[in-house]
Amino acid sequence: MSTHETVVDKVSQLVEPILVSLGFELVELEYKHEGRDWFLRIFADKEGGITLDDCAEISREVSLVLDVEDVVSTAYRLEVSSPGIDRPLKKAADYERFKGRLIKLKTFERLDPDNRGHLRKTFVGTLIGLVDGVVTIEQNDKKGGAVSFPLDAIALAHLEIEF
Repeated sequence: MSTHETVVDKVSQLVEPILVSLGFELVELEYKHEGRDWFLRIFADKEGGITLDDCAEISREVSLVLDVEDVVSTAYRLEVSSPGIDRPLKKAADYERFKGRLIKLKTFERLDPDNRGHLRKTFVGTLIGLVDGVVTIEQNDKKGGAVSFPLDAIALAHLEIEF
């Protein structure tokens, strides 16, 4: 496990209980080197979305714990943000929470889930849900129809903006 993964894991273990106690959900955590600086980014959410005041509260609470625990050995900038309107789907619970929403997903390998001979990695459609580790969407492109994917075959998934 790399130092980067270790930092992300340790910080996640510290931060998630804090967020839950404040009524938020940890959507994603990043630890990245950009230019000359390291950034620790926390993406949090709650039902109805989060505000700037929520981000400030999370930042204050998390900063205190991270300063005491000293799990990040390099200087870094802490940023707290909403996951945005194109929020990533990371956890199994996300696939239930966002049923009926338009999503875009990419698989690790090219697949032909509708058995039409068209191998591809990117799929867009309305999320039907997750059952027994299998995500199903109703495609809204020219291919149409419901397609299903094992959760572990999905590399990335996020909400799509609906107009």
